[in-house]
Amino acid sequence: MRITDVSTQRFSYKTTVVRDSEGHTHAGDEHDAVQTMVTIATGEGVVGRAFGGTPEALVENVFKPALVGEDPLMREKLWQRLRHWQRAHRDLTDREVGVIDMALWDLAGNASGQPVYKLLGGYRDKVLAYASTMCGDEIPGGLSSPEDYARFAEWCMQRGYKAFKLHTWMPPIAWAPDPKMDVKACAAVREAVGPDIPLMLDAYHFYSREQAYYIGRELEKLNYCWFEEPMDEHSISSYAWLSQQLDIPVIGPETAEGKMYTRAEWIARDAADISLAGVGDVGGITPLMKIVHLAESFGVAMEVHGGGAGNLHALGAMGIPGEFYERGLLHPFIDYDAVEPWLNAKIDDLDADGFVHLPQGSGLGHGINFDCIQANLV
Repeated sequence: MRITDVSTQRFSYKTTVVRDSEGHTHAGDEHDAVQTMVTIATGEGVVGRAFGGTPEALVENVFKPALVGEDPLMREKLWQRLRHWQRAHRDLTDREVGVIDMALWDLAGNASGQPVYKLLGGYRDKVLAYASTMCGDEIPGGLSSPEDYARFAEWCMQRGYKAFKLHTWMPPIAWAPDPKMDVKACAAVREAVGPDIPLMLDAYHFYSREQAYYIGRELEKLNYCWFEEPMDEHSISSYAWLSQQLDIPVIGPETAEGKMYTRAEWIARDAADISLAGVGDVGGITPLMKIVHLAESFGVAMEVHGGGAGNLHALGAMGIPGEFYERGLLHPFIDYDAVEPWLNAKIDDLDADGFVHLPQGSGLGHGINFDCIQANLV
């Protein structure tokens, strides 16, 4: 079996999710947005697909030369080739490599008739989810106050979630960030959901050591489960210091470049108590599973950052295991349970007990609405 083509289809859809100037998502007015589907085709008719932005120039100048004519089941070889090419192609990001890697895993699953998590080894067929909020905003009744977060946390518990993570206020809000407001929101949520619900905070990412220490100590009083990315992740020594100072587990790195190499450095330097990685952060399922096994080898807990099919399948194959699937990003004015227009069903439906079940179809398990895509091509 050989790869004969790599192609993209860009299509429009309606959404009420908007991004601010810092890249954070919020609820907003309905507008048109664009999604991209990458397809890797073979001469035998077996294909693999994944969703995510991939510029046409990268497809023509990088992905086709790297992949066409190759055996698609040689995923490690192809991923290593793309990793090496990133040195000269500085516009080739881990997120874009990750889309290609996921499409190759989807292809392998389609060729074998198995879901990806079973190709990875298979450990479980469901995983507990936590509700992960959007960042704080200034929308009345949204996430504009500690009381808003508390009300939304109560709603999420009624929806069936068994854990809750706050993303608090960040620029470009004029008064943000504010450590005391973060603590007030965390306290309001704890009071609303009671003492036994696991809670987490993913705060502003550029606090000082002193600000992060203050927030961490307050989270300890509130019995929070972990403290995520409160400082610039390029300063490993700052995280090593914070982890030594606090009793609450510090989790990371979230978005620091360097794939499994960076996670290895954090583990070696005791920079975090829990390791963290997701397919979009490190370049796909292939490197994510390397990090899973790295953490397991050192007896370090590990969680998967972000939702989506690739991260869900990795969780299904983790023997550590990662405790939670991150479902979101959520907001009181966004219906996360609505099916994406380009799919026939949610990839991560939440059951009444707070679990997301692993897809049992072949490959990544996307039930793709091809009619919708064709009708809205850009």
